[in-house]
Amino acid sequence: CLRCISLLLPAQPLELKIDQALLLVHNELINENLTVSWLSDYCFQCLYQDLVSVPMSNTSGKPSIVAVAVDSQHPITLQLNGTRSGRELPRIHYHFGEFGNYSLVVKMGNKERNGKNRIRMGVLKCPVSLGLSWLSHIPHMVRMAKVSRQLLAFPLVCCFYSKELGSPTRADSTSSDVPATAWTISQRRLRSLDTFRGLALIIMVFVNYGGGKYWFFRHQSWNGLTLADLVFPWFVFIMGTSISLSLNSMLRRGCSKWKVLGKALWRSFLLFLIGVIIVNPNYCLGPLSWGNLRIPGVLQRLGFTYLVVAVLELLFAKAVAENDTLETPYFALRDILLYWPQWVFILMLEAIWLGLTFLLIVPGCPKGYLGPGGIGDFGKYPNCTGGAAGYIDHLLLGEGHIYQHPSSNVLYQTTVAYDPEGILGTINSIFMAFLGLQVLASFLFLRCAAVKVHINSKHLLFQGIISAILTKCSKDEGFIPANKNLWSISYVTTLSCFAFMLLLLIYYLVDVKRWWSGAPFFYPGMNSILVYVGHEVFENYFPFKWKMKDNQSHGEHLAQNLVATSIWVIISYLLYRKRIFWKI
Repeated sequence: CLRCISLLLPAQPLELKIDQALLLVHNELINENLTVSWLSDYCFQCLYQDLVSVPMSNTSGKPSIVAVAVDSQHPITLQLNGTRSGRELPRIHYHFGEFGNYSLVVKMGNKERNGKNRIRMGVLKCPVSLGLSWLSHIPHMVRMAKVSRQLLAFPLVCCFYSKELGSPTRADSTSSDVPATAWTISQRRLRSLDTFRGLALIIMVFVNYGGGKYWFFRHQSWNGLTLADLVFPWFVFIMGTSISLSLNSMLRRGCSKWKVLGKALWRSFLLFLIGVIIVNPNYCLGPLSWGNLRIPGVLQRLGFTYLVVAVLELLFAKAVAENDTLETPYFALRDILLYWPQWVFILMLEAIWLGLTFLLIVPGCPKGYLGPGGIGDFGKYPNCTGGAAGYIDHLLLGEGHIYQHPSSNVLYQTTVAYDPEGILGTINSIFMAFLGLQVLASFLFLRCAAVKVHINSKHLLFQGIISAILTKCSKDEGFIPANKNLWSISYVTTLSCFAFMLLLLIYYLVDVKRWWSGAPFFYPGMNSILVYVGHEVFENYFPFKWKMKDNQSHGEHLAQNLVATSIWVIISYLLYRKRIFWKI
């Protein structure tokens, strides 16, 4: 309609980006300026942020119009204030469509009973048709005709985005001619473990390559989970199984515990070194600078977690008899009692985490603060991002040696550096790796598949109940919300519950019924180190990346990322066929 066309013609065309829509604010109020503020539904207890100011209309019937780009990722609330009278107008809650064109019209209505003029407001959506493509001076309208989709993605892509990581360990292959000296384990390799690892690895590669620029393939800004938040904990979980496999293999070959410990130390050192020197620095910005080199990281956390859990296994592991009858006394607690020294140590670590998180005095912040800071909590604690976790990193590492662009800085507008792989969260990653180690113990030491499912279902249920209690089954309202940045206890129990569930399903399909070979995820799972390093090194090379015709198109990004991920699956398959594997 002609009115739509007239409403959608700003004085200067506005170039839209992914996850944005065009909003034209029409101020038909005479002698009254407007200030428009906005608030995302995903920003918990946040302050409204200024969006645009619209000058008054000087002539009746000729509105003042200002064009502005608005977020289309999640529903938002618009708040309008009249600058002359200082009055707050009714708020508008709306979910804008990506690349959509909208008009917000504010004008005088009929007088109320008290004699005051009533203000009328409304959002007018004008769809862009192919017939408008001749308006070449409005590039965002042409793109709208091409793209017209409602799927959402994150509007800002940070070049410092921290990558997730594959499993750092490979279990050494066992030889049937070497007698068992410490443990009795199954001789058949469990394909489900490599399939699970490969599934997590492929998700990680796809997410790191961009995930089509969809928001659910990006990390949550603070509390809550997206698909991207599952990858790292699953690798920590499956690393626990790799630790048990690797140590058992070396001990069965007659290696002394001191030699095994030395190898664990060397592996941890290599992981830490690769993370600090190769992964963390952004060499495209110049040579490595020791003054602002980030110390924590994904590889570093995995290396330290690996070392702690490996030492626990070497110190306290015992020989286990194969006895999987459900009538055995205390069978329900068998795996807990078998690992009771390790459990005591883990519970002590969790007590330390709780004590530091909720009792440590952080200057300028309330005790037990778990929020993002910035504009969260109504702007009361702008510099308290992460509470005790952030304070410990600043105190021990220094602000220049931690992550400068956390996921909270876009939505919550934080200005304080915060590292999601910081010191305090490592405690809970040790807990998660230990849970993975227990899973493998039940898989290897028990013959009956039903018993294995029974034991791990018990863990699944227990972790799920703990998560439900801690989070109150909500995103933000729980005692301890599930939070990837903090690596909170509820985050670990929730992701452990998911890991138990998924691993049991894969185990049943792959190793019990053998209905599925695990392909294609099995192949990258057998070569996780090579796939991870390769996808990092060759990320910007063809055929993994090329210049796109439309850089603001989800479709082109999705196609590119799927092609790149599929190529690594093919590479891992070819390497598997040639029996080429890389391990640390």
